[in-house]
Amino acid sequence: MKINKVEELVGITKKNIRFYEDKGLLSPVRNAENGYREYSDEDVESLRKIKLLRQLSVPIEEISNLQKGILTLEDCMKRHIIYLEREEHNLNQSKSVCTTLMESGAQLDTLDTDSYLLLMEQMEKEGVRFMNITHTDKNRKAPIIAALVMILVMVAVIGLILWANTVDPIPTAIVIIIIAFPAASIIGILLALKDRMKQIEGGEEYEARKY
Repeated sequence: MKINKVEELVGITKKNIRFYEDKGLLSPVRNAENGYREYSDEDVESLRKIKLLRQLSVPIEEISNLQKGILTLEDCMKRHIIYLEREEHNLNQSKSVCTTLMESGAQLDTLDTDSYLLLMEQMEKEGVRFMNITHTDKNRKAPIIAALVMILVMVAVIGLILWANTVDPIPTAIVIIIIAFPAASIIGILLALKDRMKQIEGGEEYEARKY
């Protein structure tokens, strides 16, 4: 069956189906005549199991280990219950801070942020985990910075070639050929950066993140 039918049967988006394929959780066969993916009833059932586990917030890696037989369902659930208990503790601690803020009577413009940040910092030292607001930004910044550094290097190479040509002129055709290499590298870097940004934006769709 085609992916549109699978989407209808399982109730998850095509994007998420592709995501699970990329992660190796699903391997539909390809039609030898047209190259299109052909999903079987077994694939549909696998997706239903994946949907169930993801709705319980079971990580992709754990689902992969289940499929490979590395982990039993019982052991997986035991480990996940421990994780959920930790998350419950974290949420309760966040709730307590929110309650304190609510009952303080302070407004945003009079809020003593330093005292609350110090409180939360102390709680983190004791094992509480709050949301990491810098995680996503770091994932985006690293490839952008790396690409900019490489582009600057290539631009410097082009500038050096042009400067050298003013000191000791060489045929224009040769200059163009030499410059073409770092110029092509810049284009390649930009294309690679574009693909990387797509990967960062990829994954499960936000509204279906539990699947």
